[in-house]
Amino acid sequence: MSSASARSAARFAHFSLVAEDWRRLADFYGDVFGCIPIPPERDLHGTWLDRATGISGARIRGIHLQLPGIDNAGPTLEIFEYAPSCERTPKALNELGFAHVAFAVEDVRAAVHAVLEGGGSLVGELTERAIPGAGRITFQYVADPEGNAIEIQRWSPIG
Repeated sequence: MSSASARSAARFAHFSLVAEDWRRLADFYGDVFGCIPIPPERDLHGTWLDRATGISGARIRGIHLQLPGIDNAGPTLEIFEYAPSCERTPKALNELGFAHVAFAVEDVRAAVHAVLEGGGSLVGELTERAIPGAGRITFQYVADPEGNAIEIQRWSPIG
């Protein structure tokens, strides 16, 4: 298969979030953003998983969540808990690699409040800015209960 054929056949499937407590995070994303669990719950282990992950004695438990505004054909948010797990180090928004997940909402302040009520925390301040050619964005960075960065945003026309 040529590289052009591979690109045209590609489809975004899921974003994976490794959790300390997968049930707590799945509940958080369901309660705050309306993500819906897609059964079955996963409980994966065995030599095949050790080979696939390169982690000896790996066990993965978790679930996929249907994202708001996306039908059940995907993509999904995969929330998995690994055993054994590694120590987590705080990640800055400007650190190289994947930085955050973003949700578009009608009311940024209300969504930020829901994050805080759900056990999340603030990262930055509510900000509004006109971006020529794109519109006006109102947004705020927050974190879920395990410290993963989330951007809550609302775009509107400039004017």
